[in-house]
Amino acid sequence: MQAAEARERADAIRAAVAVAVVGRTEALQTILIGLVADGHLLIEDLPGLGKTLMAKSFAAALGLEFQRIQFTADLLPHDITGSEMLDSAKGEFRFRPGPIFANILLADEINRAPPKVQSSLLEAMQEYQVTSERSTYPLPRPFLVLATENPLELEGTYPLPEAQVDRFLLRLRVGYPSADEERGILERRRARKMENVTVAGATTLTQFQELQRAVEEVELEASVAGYIVDLVRATRADTRAEVGASPRGSLALQKLSRAKALLDGRDFVLPDDVKSLALPALAHRVLVKPEPWIRGVRGEDVVRSAIDRTSVPKVT
Repeated sequence: MQAAEARERADAIRAAVAVAVVGRTEALQTILIGLVADGHLLIEDLPGLGKTLMAKSFAAALGLEFQRIQFTADLLPHDITGSEMLDSAKGEFRFRPGPIFANILLADEINRAPPKVQSSLLEAMQEYQVTSERSTYPLPRPFLVLATENPLELEGTYPLPEAQVDRFLLRLRVGYPSADEERGILERRRARKMENVTVAGATTLTQFQELQRAVEEVELEASVAGYIVDLVRATRADTRAEVGASPRGSLALQKLSRAKALLDGRDFVLPDDVKSLALPALAHRVLVKPEPWIRGVRGEDVVRSAIDRTSVPKVT
């Protein structure tokens, strides 16, 4: 696939999603980059900001199967993965797939699920398979998790294991709409005279997979690759960080930068691509020491400092 064709396809996807979602251009662009890069996304934001609508709209626009799971404290692993059921007619057990068998899975309030559920989801995110009894079942591809968590409510929640957080390709926040965007939301609701909005498909499953494969053809100069490594290593060198971003962070930033370049209609990566995605790709992988954390320092601050301190290469 040529870069110009990829950009046209990306524009069509964004236009389809914009029918349902007003504004939020930056958030929608970041989500699309993450999906094309074949990664799981963690959306950390308050309720009522349209996270479910965004996930459903992207699934429809991309021609993918969508499922939503509301995570709760009493959820069991087989509630999401599926279970073995006795087929009385044949006198044998057969596997009944759970809602996790979808292309896009919205894991709503993921941090409300107990550790056993988290571990079963981690296997799916990491291995793209589900284990039930003695058998394993492959998940459909692409398999993309869009997980949400409320950053304010802590009662009845379970902190996500660091290994699971690291499996998310990026973390982002949606944020409140602007005043004009919020007025647009109200106007559209009055105009359509119904709650639900239909998003037309802009691609098929096959076309979306072609778009994902095209990411691998995007060129990355040695100087830009070195810039990625320098950024990631700068997070480890920060004295406020207990743990900096791992090599998985370097790979994530490389993959996201190539996907952004492709969606912008280029077959090569610019340092600005890397810089614009460093925060959502790396901040959730940085663990801050207790004392700086108490003073309000977060992973985002460490990554911003790394961006400021790392020299940007010149690309010819």
